[in-house]
Amino acid sequence: MTPVELSRTVLRAVRRAVDGGELRVTVPEKVSVTVPGAGGWGDYATNIALQLARPAGETPRRVAELLRPHLVGAHGVSGVEITGPGFLNIRLMRGSAASVPLIEEILRRGPRYGFVDEAAVGASHAALPEPDGSRDALAGQHLSSSPDALTREPASSSATALTREHTPIPYLVQLHAPHEPRALVVMEVVARLLRSQGSLVRTSCAARPEPEWLAVLGVDVDAYGTPATPAPLDVNVRPVPVTDPAALPTLGRDAARWALLHSAAHDRPRLTAEHLVQRESNPLFRVRYAYARTRAVSRNAADLGFTATPGDVQEDTTPLVAPLLTHLADHPRLLARAAAHRTPDLLARHLVAVADATLVFLPAALPLGDEKPSAAHRARLALAEAAGAVLAGGLSLLGIDAPQHL
Repeated sequence: MTPVELSRTVLRAVRRAVDGGELRVTVPEKVSVTVPGAGGWGDYATNIALQLARPAGETPRRVAELLRPHLVGAHGVSGVEITGPGFLNIRLMRGSAASVPLIEEILRRGPRYGFVDEAAVGASHAALPEPDGSRDALAGQHLSSSPDALTREPASSSATALTREHTPIPYLVQLHAPHEPRALVVMEVVARLLRSQGSLVRTSCAARPEPEWLAVLGVDVDAYGTPATPAPLDVNVRPVPVTDPAALPTLGRDAARWALLHSAAHDRPRLTAEHLVQRESNPLFRVRYAYARTRAVSRNAADLGFTATPGDVQEDTTPLVAPLLTHLADHPRLLARAAAHRTPDLLARHLVAVADATLVFLPAALPLGDEKPSAAHRARLALAEAAGAVLAGGLSLLGIDAPQHL
């Protein structure tokens, strides 16, 4: 069961409680489910009882007690506990019935798992009015800015004005960053995250990015300069800047980007050689190593003559599989949240969690000794390849290489 499916299950429980007269509230449009925090239990938790307590005229714990019977026994749910003031903690069923649809979806979507459906986005975009040439104006152009308008600079010296008459359409997001390397990298990844969720994005910078920033970090923008009308505050990307940009070339592209992205926007990044160390203390190494190991497992399986088939991984590996399945199922929600809040660090930390769970599981993926490949091994291989797809997709969004060998 995915987080979206669990959210619908909780919503149905609320609706049944309201229909049965147990709660007198307006049924919300959606319910949020998250990984349990400290003191939590199970695979997911929801604060829906705390949200409904005031309109229901009940304590949060009483609302949780009313909702719990409607969740216990629901399809895919193996247990429900109430913790704290009224958090509903939910444990999902294990085994093939719970994991097969998830693994199949990840393998089908590959690194684009968690991206919004392109067909649905295309249909919704087609229904919206579009200014003449707006898409062409943003495609493959290097833009500069004059005091009166943003202008487009093609390869030739003639420039065509992209004036303020081109009003942003609802699915076009504009991002603006100061002339600073970290802000540019964060803005670029935020743009990738937004595009993964169906938005069209246009980026601009206060001044032309320095050539060494482009060479080392691989960043570029659609426009630069200061327009006559200041950029609205809600499109500004302003993380805490780096204190020593000269240290970036010593790290190389992958490590430098990770150093700038892994820290929260309000924290100052550490541009030290610790990001280059190939050992477990380095989160970037763990993420890239976990991906490389999934590829090695696939190559080893091919040498043994079997391929991946989603199925039952067998009960003896359940303690190893459960955390990984939870993180994989949560990936679409994490992408949507990172895009909505413009927080690439959220994705970086999520990839570390996926990598750590993957590295714990991988030793059980292949047959040992004289053991023959079985259906369980094919299922474990499918899970390993699904984890690799999530890691590859996340690293790609961060603009970091996913190595086949490490």
